[in-house]
Amino acid sequence: MECNDPPQPKFTCSPSILLQKLRHNLAFRSRLSAELNGAMGDLGTYIPIVLALTLARDLDLGTTLMFTGVYNVVTGAVYGVPMPVQPMKSIAAVAISDPGFGVPEIMASGICTASILLLLGVTGLMQLVYRALPLSVVRGIQLSQGMSFAMTAVKYVRKVQDFSKSKSGENRQWVGSDGLVLAFVCACFVVVVNGAGAAGGENNDAGCDHDQGLSEDLVTARKRKCKKFVFSLPSALIIFLLGVVLAFIRDPEVIKGFKFGPSSVTLMKISRNAWKDGFVKGTVPQLPLSILNSVIAVCKLSSDLFPGKDFSPTSVSVSVGVMNLVGCWFGAMPCCHGAGGLAGQYKFGGRSGGCVAILGLTKLILGLVLGSSIVKVLDQFPVGVLGVLLLFAGIELAMAARDMNTKEDAFVMLVCAAVSLVGSSAALGFLSGIIAFLLIRMRNVAD
Repeated sequence: MECNDPPQPKFTCSPSILLQKLRHNLAFRSRLSAELNGAMGDLGTYIPIVLALTLARDLDLGTTLMFTGVYNVVTGAVYGVPMPVQPMKSIAAVAISDPGFGVPEIMASGICTASILLLLGVTGLMQLVYRALPLSVVRGIQLSQGMSFAMTAVKYVRKVQDFSKSKSGENRQWVGSDGLVLAFVCACFVVVVNGAGAAGGENNDAGCDHDQGLSEDLVTARKRKCKKFVFSLPSALIIFLLGVVLAFIRDPEVIKGFKFGPSSVTLMKISRNAWKDGFVKGTVPQLPLSILNSVIAVCKLSSDLFPGKDFSPTSVSVSVGVMNLVGCWFGAMPCCHGAGGLAGQYKFGGRSGGCVAILGLTKLILGLVLGSSIVKVLDQFPVGVLGVLLLFAGIELAMAARDMNTKEDAFVMLVCAAVSLVGSSAALGFLSGIIAFLLIRMRNVAD
């Protein structure tokens, strides 16, 4: 029995039932190694944006880690799936590119975006948008976002990145602790372990050697055991830990920069001008992306990946609103849920709310113990390795569009995706997709 079941004669939502639901949502549905691996699936997006805002705009990383850690734990407990907590990308892009867009403006834009999403959620308008939106347009949004992630990932791998200025530099060297060879080996490792699907390559051979003198049954048993071992490796976790080790190797002095203790959490002071700039420059471009990718695409993807887990757009919209109406007042980075993060965590094995709860607890501990000094490690983390994680997260999200089987649906989806990618605007792509969908409908009616 759950709290959304039909009304019962007595206390349906008793504390014992709520506790039972929390335990169910946080319980692992896969191996521990797979859930830990899945927790790494969204770091290819999270780390570069957080690092860029910390270096370029003095965002308090310790505060952001603590609040986003709490967000992860709560959303994992509420939804029971690896619901991601990602930075609001349009707001981050404006902050990095505009020198006059500082922390107060960032927080103002996050609060304004959250307020609108909360209003859309509690009034039921988000649910209406979700029901009316054609699936082909949703798939176009997912395809464009996935391909955008993948192309950004390739840029991370090929070019040296200056996150503080959001610019790509010269071509990356072939060898070294952040070279092309390292990224290529990591990418090959992920393909061998995970294959083309989210759960790994159970149908592929691992290519294990065997002794010709052994019996056929023994060879088969050894081959299966070898395959099982290879396919069960936590590829994303191994790659991330490799990146951490390389970060310390690249600059052993980062240890001396550690300062123990959490950042001081203070209430933000936001001027009238910061509210104005935050809304115009940050909220206006962020809002369409939040509605389309952080709410509608997330709800659709969750129902695709987890049959029976159909989350209402109202719930997800309210979740994003509440998170930021709390955290942004204390200087935490504006956050949302995202279809790309959900696809990435699923790709690498995340199946439960416990997956993101582990990630959240890790963030919370790092924020409490090391505060903002952890930025020194992130600054030395191999960007090419992050690019590999982001690449597969993007591809997994784009693959959700493979169910567009009719020519008309594929046409609408591709129009939406193409305009979104070329115009760098989810709103423009959405509008183009809707127009294409309506014109095709009119043409079919006329026939």
